[in-house]
Amino acid sequence: MAICKEAKAGTLESSDALVLVAPSEDALCIEVQSVVQKRFGKAILALTQQVCAAFGVEKGVVRVNDKGALECTLRARLETALERAAG
Repeated sequence: MAICKEAKAGTLESSDALVLVAPSEDALCIEVQSVVQKRFGKAILALTQQVCAAFGVEKGVVRVNDKGALECTLRARLETALERAAG
């Protein structure tokens, strides 16, 4: 899947995450910012990579701003943003 346009999903409310996706000609760039970065930053990055791989995303920018979201919420936000970005 190619990221064709900018898209977002989620909010900056507590226990949620805001995911921003944008097209890029460069390799996939994932940026994670989290209130629980020290404890769960690697897990959030791994989940983001897993979802992007499942969608076949190889190029683009994915920014995750996590406010303590559960894994299922984070996965839903990622999938929604990617679907919206596909056009």
